[in-house]
Amino acid sequence: MPATNTTNTLKQLLPELQQIEAMIHLGDRADLSSQVLCHVSCDDGMLPIYAITLGNRARTIPCITYVAGVHGLERIGTQVVIAFLEALLERLKWDQVLSDILQRVCINFLPLINPVGMLNYTRANGQGVDLMRNAPVDSHEKTIWLAGGHRISSYLPWYRGKASEGMQPEAQALCDFITREVFSAPFSLVLDCHSGFGTRNQIWFPYARSRLEPIKHLKEVFYLRKLFMQTYPYQDYLFEPQSQHYLVHGDLWDFLYLKSLASDHIFLPLTLEMGSWRWIRKNPLQLRQLQGLYHPIKPHRLNRVLRGHLILMEFLLHATLSYENWLIKSDSLELEQQARALWYT
Repeated sequence: MPATNTTNTLKQLLPELQQIEAMIHLGDRADLSSQVLCHVSCDDGMLPIYAITLGNRARTIPCITYVAGVHGLERIGTQVVIAFLEALLERLKWDQVLSDILQRVCINFLPLINPVGMLNYTRANGQGVDLMRNAPVDSHEKTIWLAGGHRISSYLPWYRGKASEGMQPEAQALCDFITREVFSAPFSLVLDCHSGFGTRNQIWFPYARSRLEPIKHLKEVFYLRKLFMQTYPYQDYLFEPQSQHYLVHGDLWDFLYLKSLASDHIFLPLTLEMGSWRWIRKNPLQLRQLQGLYHPIKPHRLNRVLRGHLILMEFLLHATLSYENWLIKSDSLELEQQARALWYT
């Protein structure tokens, strides 16, 4: 059992974890459930990793999962997911439309995968392992030195862990949850929220391991992108394969996507990469803080980010719920050719 006093002290240093537990306590109702995926050690205490579920958990129901906090320094992702969950819980007090939606869709929230990293202001977990380089999948093409994932030492960033060891508890808990709770859905989406790259908000899809190999469901992703652009023509997200930017070893979503291909169900993992460089450009002084590389420091800018991605998150929820209405339209050789011309010329 975790050392209660130390654990409570650690939780007091993590306001995001306190928010998560408060929502679980206050949201105690029939359409909300929660589970602790695992505990991870920190000093003499243990910190929980939570999964929260809203809606219908039947295996025949489409499913969307919002993930954040894989990298401890990128706490804005956790705050964006928490803000969305808080909004849904408030709406459930009065919004009959949302109540009806939850009868036909399952929504999972895993808002803080790496609590020790967030507590310690590190990208990696408590063992110095970058969880997004920790899966047992390798790129067969040239990756960025070090940043693509390495096994040299945990003292260097982007460390993958030892090849002889299994995945870290946080990464394993995430993969086990997705395999157990999500793969059975006829259609599922994931949005994993990150920050710290570029001046533009970007939506990435697998693969991170190859510039040459498109995913099996390329035309479905291409049509989803088309729907988003047509529905919200004034947004400014860049929507493309992660491989357009860099290749890595050990990407969790590459691993899970490849694993999902064993079934006939469609699993589409997306990564939201919030462009933190423009926050720095507008406020260079925030570079005096390590967190300033990945997080908007000014309160008005933080509020703008917290509300700015709600449209994307709502769109993906409704796209998941209504997948049968649009998925059949994506089954086109022409769409496949257009996607390859756009991304794989």
